[in-house]
Amino acid sequence: MKLRIATYNIHKGMSSFGSRPRIHALKQAMTSMHADVLFLQEVQGRHDLLAARHTTHWPEQAQHEFLAGDSHHSAYGMNAVYDHGHHGNALLSCFPIATARNQDVSDHAYEARGILHCVVQVAQVEVHCYVIHLGLFAGSRKRQTEALIDAVGGSAPADAPLIIAGDFNDWGNHLGESLRLQLGVTEVFDDTLAPRSLSGYLRRLSGRGPAKIKPARTFPAALPCLRLDRIYVRGFAVESAQVLHGALWAKLSDHAPIVATLKLR
Repeated sequence: MKLRIATYNIHKGMSSFGSRPRIHALKQAMTSMHADVLFLQEVQGRHDLLAARHTTHWPEQAQHEFLAGDSHHSAYGMNAVYDHGHHGNALLSCFPIATARNQDVSDHAYEARGILHCVVQVAQVEVHCYVIHLGLFAGSRKRQTEALIDAVGGSAPADAPLIIAGDFNDWGNHLGESLRLQLGVTEVFDDTLAPRSLSGYLRRLSGRGPAKIKPARTFPAALPCLRLDRIYVRGFAVESAQVLHGALWAKLSDHAPIVATLKLR
């Protein structure tokens, strides 16, 4: 069985510079992904001020419910709470979501972060899905990654297929090795990007071995140069993976989305 999945930091449904609502255009663009499961970050569950300011462009529903529409089920993990609303992570799935649990992994009072764990029922198989948005500071990201490893180890059977996706804010690419070693996961660009690059080919010809595998560039969406977003999988073969960029995506969020096609092993 194949799954088409995506991870996307939607910037709370606002334009890249945070001035204009883009939630309707986001829904249309996300529909064009044809993704079975979407891992979303910075999803606005409620924002009374923006709803009052943009009455004709702000949906009455929470953003995860609006984006899910009639085609997908949705689950939401509320992380940041303030007087006029809240935001967090969300999972949209065209398959039933059997369970959903949000775990607080905030490292300090100024950044509310969480891990949204959903069990998605794909035919007869339970796929464990984790939506993550790590902190801006290196120490926080390291501790939150350790919490993620503990959470996966405590909630998913060792042989269960799983997907971990989100905004890791890991521009230095320091966290992936721990996830690979301790959870047995691979990143979707491990096999599809680095081995096919010209530099990788030249290294193999010269006998220097493979180049260091790096995630894709996803930020800023207008001209991606930082490697912030990831999709890690276990129990799946990666058939394709790509970053969606260009004029359309640059207008919708400050991050570019990653879309991947997976085949259940």
